[in-house]
Amino acid sequence: MSEKAPLRYGDIKGPAKEAIKPSIPTETPNAIARGKKRKRDESQQKLPTDRTIPYKTPPTIPKAQAEIVSQPKAPKVNGYTNGVKKLANGHNPQGPKKAWNSDNRDRGNPQNGVSPHGNFKKTRETLLISRQSLPIWSHANEIRQSLRDSKDVLLLTGETGSGKSTQVPQFLVNEPWCTGCIAITQPRRMAAISLARRVAEEMGYPLGSRSLTSKVGYSVRFDTSTSPGMKIKFLTEGMLLQEMLSDPSLKKYSAVVVDEVHERSVNVDLLLGFLRNLVLGDKKGRGGRPLKVVVMSATQDTEALWRFFDAGFTKSGIQMPKAPKQTNGNSEKLEDSDSSWAGISSGDEKAVRKRKLGKPNGALKENGKPLTNGATKKEPTPEPIQVFSDHMSICYVKGRQHPVKISYLPEPTQDFVESALKAIFQIHTKEPLPGDVLVFLTGQEAVESLEKLVNDFAPGMDENIPKVSGYISKFQFLANLIWYFVLSVNSLYHDESGVVLCLVKGIGYFWHSKVTQADRTKILVLPLFAALPQAAQQRIFERTPDRTRKVIIATNIAETSVTVPGVRYVIDGGKVKIKQFRHRLGLESLLVKPISQSAAIQRKGRAGREAAGHCYRLYTEKDYLGLDPRTLPEILRSDLSHSLLTMKARGIDDVLGFPFLDPPPRESLEKALLQLLHLGALTETGQISDIGLKIARLPLTPVLGRAVLEAAAPERDCLVDVIDIIACLSVENVFIDLNFLTEEKREEAESARQYLRRREGDHMTYLATVQAFAAEHADRKAWTQKHFVSHRTMQNVMDIRKQLRQQCIQMKLLSASADLNAPPAPSEARTNAILHSLLRGFASNTARLMPDGSYRTMIGNQTVAIHPSSVLFGKKVEAIVFSDFVFTTKSFARGVSAVQLDWVSDVIANL
Repeated sequence: MSEKAPLRYGDIKGPAKEAIKPSIPTETPNAIARGKKRKRDESQQKLPTDRTIPYKTPPTIPKAQAEIVSQPKAPKVNGYTNGVKKLANGHNPQGPKKAWNSDNRDRGNPQNGVSPHGNFKKTRETLLISRQSLPIWSHANEIRQSLRDSKDVLLLTGETGSGKSTQVPQFLVNEPWCTGCIAITQPRRMAAISLARRVAEEMGYPLGSRSLTSKVGYSVRFDTSTSPGMKIKFLTEGMLLQEMLSDPSLKKYSAVVVDEVHERSVNVDLLLGFLRNLVLGDKKGRGGRPLKVVVMSATQDTEALWRFFDAGFTKSGIQMPKAPKQTNGNSEKLEDSDSSWAGISSGDEKAVRKRKLGKPNGALKENGKPLTNGATKKEPTPEPIQVFSDHMSICYVKGRQHPVKISYLPEPTQDFVESALKAIFQIHTKEPLPGDVLVFLTGQEAVESLEKLVNDFAPGMDENIPKVSGYISKFQFLANLIWYFVLSVNSLYHDESGVVLCLVKGIGYFWHSKVTQADRTKILVLPLFAALPQAAQQRIFERTPDRTRKVIIATNIAETSVTVPGVRYVIDGGKVKIKQFRHRLGLESLLVKPISQSAAIQRKGRAGREAAGHCYRLYTEKDYLGLDPRTLPEILRSDLSHSLLTMKARGIDDVLGFPFLDPPPRESLEKALLQLLHLGALTETGQISDIGLKIARLPLTPVLGRAVLEAAAPERDCLVDVIDIIACLSVENVFIDLNFLTEEKREEAESARQYLRRREGDHMTYLATVQAFAAEHADRKAWTQKHFVSHRTMQNVMDIRKQLRQQCIQMKLLSASADLNAPPAPSEARTNAILHSLLRGFASNTARLMPDGSYRTMIGNQTVAIHPSSVLFGKKVEAIVFSDFVFTTKSFARGVSAVQLDWVSDVIANL
């Protein structure tokens, strides 16, 4: 059966295109002068109003769609012409700035109870043009139909740049079944906040708590902005799981959209399992109302997701028909496509072909030649497959991706930070403006080190180098100015006669090309990582100043969901920092590992969102081909104690029978259950305890949550101090790394930090640092510079500290009347209470001193060394407790405190 899809004007080829294409005036003076005559001619043209084009067949003319092209040349938004209006169901437009949906209601119409005023309405109308240019706009009716009647699940594969994250909730918000709110989950807080802000602007409302009339809000860890009339809510996956504690059936939501599912975090896998149970289970808890679920990504494994939900429908007694086989029968490799979408194959396992990353189900061809999707290499575009089902739908949306050139290193590099530095200045000196740079590194430490290197090297550049980077000679500038003046005169008066006289100082004016200090192109370096305060994260979205190239140095936080305006060049370090749990040792280590091919494709796509771009991969092409096709799901490599506690708190007692998309090993589940039992979060029968319920309410890992509850006990009474320490443990590094300082600066830093260091170890040093920073009221930035402490990180620590205090007050662990700004006087008894509290949470992260001078863990008997950055480095104490296990050249314990061996023995004996 031939597939049909409506195409925009730019997609139509051959005679049919000529029949539709109007005579758009060019920018030459002659054409502008004849503008009135051309408009009269165009007004007499009779344009076809109903065209769709089937794949691989000549154009046909059904009456389902209408293509209406505006007469004047349309403005360009983000590099795309927006002169095309797409209307569905035969509606006629009443003006160029009106958005129609399937039930012919205009969002923002005062008759419908919505009355945006002032700038909000103006912004909405302006952004409407941009929305209509998105590839997903023409699929609005298809997406709405996919969730009507008995269809409750939609698997949406939208390529990079299709607009799925912002438009899908707006398509669904006015559906008859949508009587509640729509939740859209994101993997990171920055993406949730930025997308909420964008959707609020597109709908013409203030964001969240700024107004009672707001329809869009967000909820992330330690930050919530909502309103009573909210209809669309962006939130992180963890926050939605947190809401299920008080609302297990998600009664206030009509739909849940799980975005960027390809990242496969633990929270995503848990959320998919809970949502499958809600969709297929008894709807009494929801008052009989169905819950609609949309799962979407650019590179999701659609076949695995289909089988996941299909198994649920089959198990519940709802027989779902299998998807038909593809008719094209092609099995061809795709080297590097921005979509790795797979359709649904036959139910026969032998007929299911193993698909390489990016391998499509077929190539979309026209006139016998493959169409390209914008990459430098010609890549086939996967063809959508119809899946017939009464309960599920699959939708594919092509992306809006410009060509992206890919460059590899000829030889592997040992220092990707240095290679990134060279690439940045190579781009800055050879590539023209505009064109910002996005660099992907592993973590906060690497980001800040490269930021410092770029800022140190930038002032020493040769002043003549940046001439090609946005600098033009005065002669060229003057010529451009005269030309635009001539065009304006001809357009206004329709008169090409006459000459233009321009007076200048002298002939030397034209040939003076020396670049002055004011003419030099500057570099603006902006870091981006998860621990960065929200205000600092949002700086990447601000407009780049004139004669400036913005260099954004980020972790994988910028890999998906977020479109950074102005980026033309991407530098991919090819590495990512992940946590790996060692089940045999019971320790979680932080490792730097190569990314997957899927992640590499996502990173490359950041360069082609607005214009043609260039991706510099700091690894060889051979290394790329050797990468894993997809990122290993986090649930298969992480500590599952937090996940199982989440499930237990939400009423899932049979964790082995929970519907995991990728079931973790049984050994991992058993280790996690045993750890929860040791923490007191579970009873001996496996039921969740009162302590476990309290830990589950805290936005912390079980070990940190247990430390908080121990500190809140009357015999300890040191909760305020433990919160300060946990706030420091929630960020990557409070202190500036001395390895990136000169020898002179290193000695100065060592001397300055002596004021903060405590002989008990790193945790008490963190406490002293937070208390000293909080007590500084004159100039905190100067204080951090003096003590070589990261001011940016300390701001984030103070935010976390404030939110944790509020959470503990709500849980009645802290008294609301207590004076939290006056720290208690230090004493040995209080220090011991703090260390006892940390020890209760980190009981499995303890080690004792051996006769040979090494440390061996109490559980697992693993040899560890104290990290060189620790206060206790080079010292010998009888026992230690540590918060992080890091493996580089060998196993290191980081975040270390000295404790007495009998304390450790007592805690382990009571486990």
